[in-house]
Amino acid sequence: MAKVNTQHSHPNPTRPEVRTTDRELSHIENGLSRTHSPCEETPSELQQAIAMETRGRAESRRNSLAGQGSARLWSLIMSLRVWGARRLHSQNQRPDAFLERFRGAELKEVSSQESNAQSNVGGQEPDGGRSDKAGKEEREKKEEETKENCVKQQEKKDTLVVDPSSNVYYRWLTIIALPIFYNWCLLVCRACFDELQSENLILWLVLDYCADVLYGLDVLVRARTGFLEQGLMVRDAKRLWQHYTKTLHFKLDVLSLLPTDLAYFKLGINYPELRFNRLLKLTRLFEFFDRTETRTNYPNVFRIGNLVFYILVIIHWNACIYFAISKFIGFGTDSWVYPNISNPEYGRLSRKYIYSLYWSTLTLTTIGETPPPVKDGEYLFVVIDFLVGVLIFATIVGNVGSMISNMNASRAEFQAKIDSVKQYMQFRKVTKDLQTRVIRWFDYLWANRKTMDEKEVLRSLPDKLKAEIAVNVHLDTLKKVRIFQDCEAGLLVELVLKLRPAVFSPGDYICKKGDIGREMYIIKEGKLAVVADDGITQFVVLSDGSYFGEISILNIKGSKSGNRRTANIRSIGYSDLFCLSKADLMEALTEYPDAKRALEEKGRQVLIKDNLMDEDLAKVGPDPQDLEEKVEHLESSLDTLQTRFARLLAEYNATQMRVKQRLSQLESQVKLCGGSPLPDGDPPEPDPKQQ
Repeated sequence: MAKVNTQHSHPNPTRPEVRTTDRELSHIENGLSRTHSPCEETPSELQQAIAMETRGRAESRRNSLAGQGSARLWSLIMSLRVWGARRLHSQNQRPDAFLERFRGAELKEVSSQESNAQSNVGGQEPDGGRSDKAGKEEREKKEEETKENCVKQQEKKDTLVVDPSSNVYYRWLTIIALPIFYNWCLLVCRACFDELQSENLILWLVLDYCADVLYGLDVLVRARTGFLEQGLMVRDAKRLWQHYTKTLHFKLDVLSLLPTDLAYFKLGINYPELRFNRLLKLTRLFEFFDRTETRTNYPNVFRIGNLVFYILVIIHWNACIYFAISKFIGFGTDSWVYPNISNPEYGRLSRKYIYSLYWSTLTLTTIGETPPPVKDGEYLFVVIDFLVGVLIFATIVGNVGSMISNMNASRAEFQAKIDSVKQYMQFRKVTKDLQTRVIRWFDYLWANRKTMDEKEVLRSLPDKLKAEIAVNVHLDTLKKVRIFQDCEAGLLVELVLKLRPAVFSPGDYICKKGDIGREMYIIKEGKLAVVADDGITQFVVLSDGSYFGEISILNIKGSKSGNRRTANIRSIGYSDLFCLSKADLMEALTEYPDAKRALEEKGRQVLIKDNLMDEDLAKVGPDPQDLEEKVEHLESSLDTLQTRFARLLAEYNATQMRVKQRLSQLESQVKLCGGSPLPDGDPPEPDPKQQ
């Protein structure tokens, strides 16, 4: 400190610059020594540089007033600092060959960008006295910026990937199905009917090349369509392209886009059959039909419409082929081919197509009579048409029959249940009044679509999806019950899965006073009345969202009514209720003991509020019924343990018998070989004769 004060007491125009250089020199020396101290060997170039630096430092101290020497020394220090930083970075960032095999292309790009950013930071760090701390902060900021840019680039890449289960993909299938349908219906028609091609040439050219543009876009969409690998969507563009090129769809797409219409320049523009390679895109149309069938709410109607579409396309193609064969043989040359077009009646384009379509329909459906063939080729074509017609007729009958049976399957099953119940009531001679009530109850179920068994319908779903559907349908209803409010979400899900729907007819008693309560009810739809013992006087009317019986299924100790019903509840009209049994509730509460105690406490509060709680009875010891249940549980556990012990004992005896048999076999073998017992520890000597 005294030295610094002395220096400032004698000002010198060049002395402060020399002191600053000394501080920087000491800082650089310390930094270099800290950097290379862990290394076992120091490069010779670095040793020479440090020696030159030390000599330069001494000379600068002796010649502090020489400005040229200090500038030269400073440039040397700058070059050494940059070389040392790059050398240290190259050693620290040495790649690991083992880890490089498990790194993807994107991670490698990120690491290379980070290394470039760090090297740039290291090369720009010495700005005349900047500290290491400031340099590190700057490097960290640049690294964060680089990572953010990489993340943004990755997000941009991700947005270009199409999910095959999304609505966007389905809409694109709808768009690409239009040019495929156009090519399949009009290309063959234009190739066979010359007037259709020549009279609307510009329209066909526009539509053709618009379809080609959509075909090309479809290739790009397929190259960006993701696929699942280990349950995750693959979004790497390179992998998506490799996966697409390995499929058959890629080969068909390339063939369908070959520019075969370049032959127009040689053959002429009235040859649309040159574009028949566009028909190879048919698989995309089938995919659109499959997706539509799974998405529509009327699959049977769609299947029938799809079948009719296939039949019409086949009839259309057969009509065009018939006209082309007639043109090849010659119009009007015999009775089978199309009549002579010189006749104005048969020269119109509409008459040509309608006549051919009529002939094709009669032939394929085998209905009506057609002119008999004359030539061999005509006979062969008619035979093939008859075979195709038989297949079409069989397909129509089979598919339509199965579709109609599927559409009426639920009605037939429900009607079978009604018939069986009717037969039973007639056999048991049930009164007419009760039979009428039962039939009306069935009619109500069918009219309001309440015939399906929810458990049977959802049986094929996994438990997770079942729980989500049940929560979506019944959770709001269950939350209306006071004792279930603020319960654990897991318990509510368990209870929701155990709710059972129940439908009651007008005048039915849901419960009567004094009955043992084994269920609680939640009203979904309808009206119930709390009536007197005579069944006529009404005290209260319960409507949608009301509930009753929740206290009786908890079996709370100290309740004056116990687990008995305290009122008569009767259905006024048809009522839809949800039922939760006591056994299901207790089964769910076994896994939630805290929730069980909370529910019992809420039930006690409700009983105290309604003055239905006996405090003296609640303070008595444990309930004998609970003790009986525990004893029964212990007895069942003991029976299980006894069964397991008996099984283990039997296995032990069987093993012991096998060991004894094995020992006896070994003894007999030893006796046959003529061996004698040997003293302990002496190895047996081999017999040369036996060898």
